[in-house]
Amino acid sequence: MALIDSLLKFMDDSPCNFLAVKAMKEMLDACGYSEKHLKDPITALPGEKFYITKNDSALFAFKIGKKSPVETGFRIVAAHSDSPCFRIKPHAEMCGEGGIVRLNTEVYGGPILYTWFDRPLSIAGRVILDGGDALTPISTTVKINRPLLCISHLAIHFNRAVNEGNKLSKQKDMLPIIAQVNNQLEANNMLLNLVAEELKVKVEDIVDFDLMLYDTEKACTFGLNNEFVSSGRLDDLSMAHAAIIALAHSTGEDATCVAAIFDNEETGSGTKQGAGSPVLANVMRRIVEAQGGTFDDFSRAVAQSFMISADNAHAYHPNYSEKYDPTNHPQMGYGPCIKINANCKYMSDAHSAAIFKKLCEECGSPYQYFVNHSDVAGGSTLGNILTSQIDIEGVDVGNPLLAMHSVRETASVADHINMTKVMTHFFSK
Repeated sequence: MALIDSLLKFMDDSPCNFLAVKAMKEMLDACGYSEKHLKDPITALPGEKFYITKNDSALFAFKIGKKSPVETGFRIVAAHSDSPCFRIKPHAEMCGEGGIVRLNTEVYGGPILYTWFDRPLSIAGRVILDGGDALTPISTTVKINRPLLCISHLAIHFNRAVNEGNKLSKQKDMLPIIAQVNNQLEANNMLLNLVAEELKVKVEDIVDFDLMLYDTEKACTFGLNNEFVSSGRLDDLSMAHAAIIALAHSTGEDATCVAAIFDNEETGSGTKQGAGSPVLANVMRRIVEAQGGTFDDFSRAVAQSFMISADNAHAYHPNYSEKYDPTNHPQMGYGPCIKINANCKYMSDAHSAAIFKKLCEECGSPYQYFVNHSDVAGGSTLGNILTSQIDIEGVDVGNPLLAMHSVRETASVADHINMTKVMTHFFSK
């Protein structure tokens, strides 16, 4: 199936946020979109298709409608590019007894730590090169396409109670092995030498980096009828993929449509490229002003806009039924979830939920609800954070996943098809 093949390729091309944005840019380029930069003027001509990036890790794609946003509002689908992982610290090499070299890492977000043990890992991310002037460094990406590291578990013989619960130290237990050397001198600058060789640059040209670990096992489908998807980072790259595909293949011409892929949701969105920043609001306002509008016109456009905030939900796990709400536990394969929270952790309310339900009905997609068990606290997501910058109506939705924040998560093929269908219909109206 073409859509699922596209998803699997996208997941393999996107081992971290920076590579995910690069992959989305390539998808949009193939569909006639062009890149603009925040420092340049925005023309916003009817029918124009372009995208803007922020920090190389967030992407905002626009298809300008024939009618003014003052008349139609903006139609926005938001998702995020980041996932829990391990980030490599500066001066990372740690050479120990026997010449075993480990890399010093820091946990990003909230991963299920023990799922990262004893599997082939590698390195991907952003590298900053000397551009000749202090204010204009060069940014590039790197992905090492071979197993390079492993976080090895302690043998059960040294911890007989390991299967009864094993408290882990992020600093002690989670350091990956990368090499065995004869002395400390061989370990010095091992990482920078590796990256320089991969990029075919000089070590002294590398100024800094944002490098992460990733699981080298490929994304795949599984199940008797290949009904499931297994991959790392499905939360939330599967929703980012659906948003980009939906925008690129939508047929609507009147309304201005936006796919907004923010970064740093897993750490609270409080960055210049996160949903808590004014980056999207600023570009939307510039679009209105480029078409001759005023700040009042922008406010009127926002008042008519609608956003689908797409971040995955928790699928019902048959082994742990006690963790789920008795009447609102979404199941894989039964359609996108509308996410509800009485304490406003999500932006959904009855009015916005009704809009999404009607969109599902119009395009033939099932839908379901996700509500937390009242004794189990849930997290927040993009929607309600973004409303601190734009007073926009919207709904928080997502496809149900198993093992969210594991090194490999499980999703439903049917759900991804249906969510993409709903988003495409939303953009096409």
